[in-house]
Amino acid sequence: MTDFFKFIKNIIQSLPYINSPFMIKLVESIALIIIIWLIKILIIKVINKNISDIKTQYHWRKLINSTVFIIILILVGRIWFKGAQSLVTYLGLLSAGVAIALKDVLANLAGWLYIISRRPFNVGDRVQIGEFAGDVIDQSFFEFTLLEIGNWVHADQSTGRLIHIPNGKIFTQDLANYDKGFKYLWNEIEVVVTFESDWKKAKNILLDIANKKGEHITKRMENQIKRAAKKYMIYYKELKPIVYTSVVEHGVKLTIRHLCETRKRRGYTEALWEDILLEFAKNKNIDLAYPTTRFYKNKEE
Repeated sequence: MTDFFKFIKNIIQSLPYINSPFMIKLVESIALIIIIWLIKILIIKVINKNISDIKTQYHWRKLINSTVFIIILILVGRIWFKGAQSLVTYLGLLSAGVAIALKDVLANLAGWLYIISRRPFNVGDRVQIGEFAGDVIDQSFFEFTLLEIGNWVHADQSTGRLIHIPNGKIFTQDLANYDKGFKYLWNEIEVVVTFESDWKKAKNILLDIANKKGEHITKRMENQIKRAAKKYMIYYKELKPIVYTSVVEHGVKLTIRHLCETRKRRGYTEALWEDILLEFAKNKNIDLAYPTTRFYKNKEE
């Protein structure tokens, strides 16, 4: 590497108008960055050509970008700080000069180190941090990017907006991960029938529908819980759907509580409601309730 630096320096010094130490260091730095950048582009092309999986390509690109950034930081630093031969000395000088001015930048770098070491989330996970929720689609030194869900769109579906969140927020905001450990959510659907309806029959119908829609994922749920229980204190005694009964002002409320996959909440809700409407239509003694106002005339009633 020393010979390489000398070779570049000799070429630069032979150029016209490059006769000051500052200009020599500047041109050396630019030349070094261009050479390393071209090598990076070549490596990425080789990876894209030989690896077809998009997710694997993405992780390789992120690893190469991170490595190139660190290499450039070290080598350019050695050009400008000749006395700082060790990485520890150079980083010490660098951090002493910018610690106060670049507080937020350093916090984001610390957040990046925390994210890649502790893995509170991975690219592809669905998370909520503070008031923002979405799928993590990119991660870099200073920020990670979410494809937003929720907001004005219901049932945790995508809004199409990209939200860039500084890595430093990982230390100051609460983080919820939809996919870490257990990839299912408890979903609830409220169905209200009139007081005059046969609510017991309606409850049995709802329970049958929920069991039919959910039985094909029960085994997968059990396997995931067993794996998650080895790392987290996750324990569910009952995974099957259940229907709770309560009373509201305008009728009897029957609440279906069932597990569904994180990204299929709206689809499950739609399928359940379609079956509910079809089954209730077959029973004349079951009517859906809604808020109503009744007027009574004292002389007639």
